[in-house]
Amino acid sequence: MEKFYYRTLLVYQNAKQLAIDINEILKKFPDEERFAMTSQLRRASTSVMYNIAEGFGRYTNKDRIRFLDIASGSLMESSSELELAESYGYISNEELDNFDNKIVVITKQLAKLRSTLQTD
Repeated sequence: MEKFYYRTLLVYQNAKQLAIDINEILKKFPDEERFAMTSQLRRASTSVMYNIAEGFGRYTNKDRIRFLDIASGSLMESSSELELAESYGYISNEELDNFDNKIVVITKQLAKLRSTLQTD
């Protein structure tokens, strides 16, 4: 395995872009959310890419799968926080749909990668 192999994975690249996109939209959130929803959403969204990377720093597929499962959980947390942000009027329905579409793609990519690791 080459150094930093995980960076070549499309799922990692998509998770990184999702975190960047979410960080950009958080700039629109009200100041009173800075230490609440904004902070939590930033942590959850970056956790997806961090856990993919951490999983590929492990030596067994069982460990890699465990971190992919954590990444998937963080992705669902991000999704629910975005849904709430839309309910509060912090983001538009169109923005939520855009994020949902990205999250669906990443969810499928994580599931496929997980399945590949289970068969190895």
